[in-house]
Formats: sequence, C-alpha cells, structure tokens
Amino acid sequence: MPKATFRFYAELNDFLPEEKRQSAFSVSFSGHETVKHILETVGVPHTEVDLILINGMSVGFRQKVKDGDRVSVYPMFEILDISKLTEVRPDPLREPTFVVDNHLGKLAGYLRLLGFDTLYENDFQDPELASISCHEDRILLTRDRGLLKRKQVTHGYCVRADDPKDQIVEVLRKFDIANYVQPYTRCARCNGLLKPVKKEEVLDHLEPLTKKYYDAFMQCQDCQQVYWKGAHFQELHEFLTRVVEKSKG
Repeated sequence: MPKATFRFYAELNDFLPEEKRQSAFSVSFSGHETVKHILETVGVPHTEVDLILINGMSVGFRQKVKDGDRVSVYPMFEILDISKLTEVRPDPLREPTFVVDNHLGKLAGYLRLLGFDTLYENDFQDPELASISCHEDRILLTRDRGLLKRKQVTHGYCVRADDPKDQIVEVLRKFDIANYVQPYTRCARCNGLLKPVKKEEVLDHLEPLTKKYYDAFMQCQDCQQVYWKGAHFQELHEFLTRVVEKSKG
C-alpha cells in the first residue's frame, strides 16, 4: 500500500492525536486520493489550511498524493503574505461577515455587539449552515470539525476556546478584524441595524423607570427592539473595550 509522510505545523496540530503532533508521520492510502481527502481523513479541516507543499512544491487541494511523497501542511499565516505562493487559499472576502452554529450563541451575540454582520439561529442544521456560508460568502464559525470538512464550505474556522469571552478575542485575532469594530450598531437579538429614535416614538416599549431616567434610544430596524445606555451599559462597554484591546496584543 502506498505511503506518504505528512507534517502539520503550528495550530493545525490541535486537530491531531498527541502522538502525531509536532512531528512527521506516515499515512497509508490507496493511491488515488487527493491531498484534501487525506488531510481531512487525518482530522484537519481544509478551511484551516493555507499552504500545502508536496516535495517542496505548492499544490492545491485536488493534487493527487503519490507513494513516497513528503507533504507539509501550514495554517493561515498571520504576518507573511503568501498570496502568490499558496494554491489553496480561497479568494478573500471583501468584508468579514459570519454565520455561527447553534453551539456558539454567546459568541454570535458578542460579534453583533461589536458591529459584525452575524447570522445565528439555535436551530440551524449543518447543511443549512454550509449553504449559507457558501452562497452568502460568510465565514462559518463552529467547533464541529466535521462541518468544516464539507466541500461546500470555503471560509470557516474551528473555534478552540471554551469560554465565549475567550472565543470573541480568538476570532478577532484570527481574522485580524479588531480595527473593523463598530460597537452598538447591530441588534444583539436579531442582527438588524440600529438607528437613533426619538423617545416619544418608543414610549410604548419602555418601562416607567426607563421613561423617567433615560432620553437617548436606539431601535432595531428589523425586530423593533429598543436599546439605551442603562445601568449595565458601563460594565458592558468596559468589557468590549478590553476584548478589542486584548485582541490587538
């Protein structure tokens, strides 16, 4: 049976069993598989890969692996521009928009609070998530490696952190989008855009104490949810400020 030697670098090792991390290892195959098929069989989603070298030459996902090949697989390069070298990176999206699976609801809320167009429903199924990501050019965020292996998905990321407060920092860092934040411009509930609204226009939506003590309001253009800088706003604002600053570090 043909064999090839694979070596995965940096955070791609997160997807490998302990004994295969940070080292070269042999993979047996039938002789007809593409490199994409083999690396996903090993456990690494193609959306995490930015550069593949076979015997030192850059190749695409459809390249067939041959007996004796040495395959080096690299993740997204944060600093170096390898756009002229890589054969696997999809065309970059013009602006960062997301679709988030149903296990990352708090992360979706944080992204919306920071102004990022983020689709989320707690009943999205895998085929629907993949279809939305593909047809609406959205980055798919998930912790489901199998979902990222779907051929339809070209832009996706497997979130590593468990805590949503760490997840939002991770995503901002991963896609280098801290400078794109526009806080409090989207509805945390439905993702609609917010607009300033006169107090008298939303009186029916307000509790008596809110009517008494607050005068400045924003309203979602889609679901009509009303927002104001209430008692917890300062705490929220300080948290989001820390998130953005931490993601730049």
